[in-house]
Amino acid sequence: MTPIVAGIAGPVLTADEADVLARIGPAGIILFTRNVVDPVQLHALTDSLRDCTGRADLAILIDQEGGPVARLRPPHWPDFPAAARFAAAYDVAPATAIRAMHAQGQAIGHILAVAGITMNCAPLLDIGHADTDPALLPRLAGHDPFRVAALGRAMLDGMAGAGVTGIVKHLPGLGRATVDPHHALPVVKVGAEALAIDAQPFRALAHARAGMTAHVVYAAWDAARPATLSPVVIDRVIRGMIGFEGLLVTDDLHMGALSGDLVGRAIAAIAAGCDLALCCHATSAELLALATALPALSIAGHDRLARAYPVAPASSGDVAASLSRRDAYLAATGAVRLAISGKTD
Repeated sequence: MTPIVAGIAGPVLTADEADVLARIGPAGIILFTRNVVDPVQLHALTDSLRDCTGRADLAILIDQEGGPVARLRPPHWPDFPAAARFAAAYDVAPATAIRAMHAQGQAIGHILAVAGITMNCAPLLDIGHADTDPALLPRLAGHDPFRVAALGRAMLDGMAGAGVTGIVKHLPGLGRATVDPHHALPVVKVGAEALAIDAQPFRALAHARAGMTAHVVYAAWDAARPATLSPVVIDRVIRGMIGFEGLLVTDDLHMGALSGDLVGRAIAAIAAGCDLALCCHATSAELLALATALPALSIAGHDRLARAYPVAPASSGDVAASLSRRDAYLAATGAVRLAISGKTD
């Protein structure tokens, strides 16, 4: 098995893509808005991905955070509010906000599970700061570690109960980034004590079965390399200080924060200690080159991938009931709906 998560071009798997995926055996596939039309099409697509790889347990990922980052949107799917709205509700009634987030996680999980999607790249456990990049702020669950961990745990548990594994991000904390890693490399220069505070939500949820790295340089830990490519940060901080033992996936290796070609980035990430390299926009030629250049998924990686595969729920669940509970809890807090604009893909 090649230690990558690949993307595909459109809503239907092409013959060329099916051939390449069958040849390279990726650990997983990630879906975007470009791959989604409606529930019938989406279910057919995930079935075709499993068929072409010959793996019923193929990891199929998506980003369905809510707010600005949501691949499944109206009219075929509900419009999920961003984490910032639950953070506002927490100001009024913490326990009620937590219940609301759990219900949202359940609804998202039920929808994804029915579609054949096994992993959701959420929740964010990053902590907001005064100078956090504005594009990130609506996606965050607050500015203090306890709140972020509590809301993050609620979403993880809600999704897990519906049969979907959450991928916590961005280890070991993206909140101090003042630039968007999609476009440039953030460099965080605060000391190790401040960084340890940012890592607290990840420590609280170190039992999470999957996590995603940050394309950020933490000068106090490794001034030369971003966390995704740093064996120091992965071994001493993510696996060591935080105690995270789950499946470790890179953030998208196509982002502008990283330099060099895709194959070089993936080699460096796997060598640093990541289990899987996320290659969202790789061409067929690049996928074949990655399969040639990378070692097979390690034994430890196989074990973490198997443990990250979700446990099927006892029933398909009631999305409408979960959404009704969420909305009732949010209404009880009097939290105003935050205006969120913009999409990412």
